[in-house]
Amino acid sequence: MSGLPDLRNPAARRAVRLAWFTIGYNLAEAAVAITAGLVAGAVSLTGFGLDSCIEVASATMVLTRLRSEIRGGRVDERKERRALRFIAITFFVLAAYVTVQGIVDLVEGTRPDTSLAGIVLTGASIAIMPLLARAKHRAGLAMNSRLVVADAAETRLCAWLSVSTCAGLIAYALAGWTWLDPAAGFVIALFALREGREAWQGELVCED
Repeated sequence: MSGLPDLRNPAARRAVRLAWFTIGYNLAEAAVAITAGLVAGAVSLTGFGLDSCIEVASATMVLTRLRSEIRGGRVDERKERRALRFIAITFFVLAAYVTVQGIVDLVEGTRPDTSLAGIVLTGASIAIMPLLARAKHRAGLAMNSRLVVADAAETRLCAWLSVSTCAGLIAYALAGWTWLDPAAGFVIALFALREGREAWQGELVCED
């Protein structure tokens, strides 16, 4: 992806609306996940809520840049580069968190309580997040914005984290398996590192 974003494209306004939705949804998701995780002693669910906070920070940054650029009618490439690197850092933070927490969970044999609220919440995110990521991806491509495409990749990663967390909660509730969640987290960490590196270099394309 090369060249400057087309701020006159209708997709730019659509990207703004998607950023607003991302912020609202993830604020609610973070509140429920962190509360449920603390009540159940489920570290993975609490981590899922913290990831929602990262998603809010990323979407807020993207929204601020988009609104500023649309109002100004031009793109500040240096600021966009800094914004992309901010998103890259959030990928690295997420990768570090799930890796360290996964190792701790495996070593300590963490056994959380079953959380029905967590299963319902992550199940809803499994349905919503891929659709949101795809909508962002299409808007980013339509307006030629690496920033929006990078944010789409972060949302897609959150979708995978929803799958991992939900699978872990269900597996523990049904069979007492505690290893599935950290194992899936390690795979997600690899994706996060790759996406973070590409975002840092400005080469993120986010396959649909």
